[in-house]
Amino acid sequence: MGQPKLFSIIDKAVYDYKMIEPGDKILIGASGGKDSTALVEYFANRAKRKDADFTFTAIHIETDFEACTMSPRLREQMREWNVETLNYFVDVENRVKEGFKMSCYWCSQQRRNELVHFAVNNGYNKIALGHHLDDILETLLMNMLRKGELSTMPPRLNYTKYPLSIIRPLCYADVNAIKEHAAQSGYISTTCTCMYQDNSGRKDARARLEALTKGDRRAKERMLDALRNINKEYLP
Repeated sequence: MGQPKLFSIIDKAVYDYKMIEPGDKILIGASGGKDSTALVEYFANRAKRKDADFTFTAIHIETDFEACTMSPRLREQMREWNVETLNYFVDVENRVKEGFKMSCYWCSQQRRNELVHFAVNNGYNKIALGHHLDDILETLLMNMLRKGELSTMPPRLNYTKYPLSIIRPLCYADVNAIKEHAAQSGYISTTCTCMYQDNSGRKDARARLEALTKGDRRAKERMLDALRNINKEYLP
């Protein structure tokens, strides 16, 4: 029996961007959502291959908001996959300086910073995040329309400040492929429902992406291809 379709999609991204290399020590950001859970399952599957020459650990960054915790059932599932899952607490709320308000974006930045520091301090050379194709294209639209900037989350980002790379193995997978895989695998994911969550900008970008592509995966793939096929002669 062949591997799941989603894993084949991830394999191509891993190959194209050299996301997994011999000797890698990879830290996976596991939020408990369907995207990062699918990513953890992929790594657990890939680690069983004969040529596997890497190690990985999943880490859940927990905050002082109860809504952002990983369910016990999901932790049990990861144990069944023989995945080591760490829990790292970040006291986000008490970091807010006087005169500033808590926000979903600020909280996510704090969690990302802690993820980077943990990776560097514990000898990891790569961090794997669960951003998928839709996330990348939504960010592209947000940056274009809000900042007048052509940029997004790259499949692989090599830090200059740290001996560390961010990899996004789901970059070729659209959200429907992940939903389908999650349903077939039968796992239960959790989503942060924090009261500070405000995704109005991303919801707007998601609606615009849907209007542009009609949900067509190939149209989304061509949008990503366009970012790698720049014809400067016909640009301002």
